[in-house]
Parts: sequence; C-alpha cells; structure tokens
Amino acid sequence: MSENEKQEISFEDAVEKLENIVEKLEEGDVPLEKAIEYYQEGMKLSKFCNDKLTKVEKQMEQILNDQGEFEPYSVQED
Repeated sequence: MSENEKQEISFEDAVEKLENIVEKLEEGDVPLEKAIEYYQEGMKLSKFCNDKLTKVEKQMEQILNDQGEFEPYSVQED
C-alpha cells in the first residue's frame, strides 16, 4: 500500500480489502509466494485501520461543552 493509496482509501474500503485477504488465506490453496504477498498487504491494511481508529479515538477524547469549548471526555465503563 503506497502513500497515495493510503490517502485515497477509506477505512471501510480498507476493512473490506482486509476481510477479502483473510478469506483468501483461510481457503488454504494459495501458493506460498502469493500468501506472503497477501500477508504483507494485510499487515499494511491492519496498520492503516489501527492508525485511523487511534486518530478518531483521540478526536473523540474531547467534546464541545454547552459554552462551545472543548473539554476532555472519557467513557465510563459499567
């Protein structure tokens, strides 16, 4: 995945491509060289998705309060 591809691809498209790669690898009849190629592409897509999620998580850590100012926000788990 080149830098241009990273900028053009959406998170949803990356997840779909990653799922397709996983399906191909799970079929088991992929030649070794192609499996390695799929694996490398899958790792790049996985990193891309993780980076996107981390970025969004950081954006979500702050919310606008009633006065229109950003303030820290944290999710309270049960």
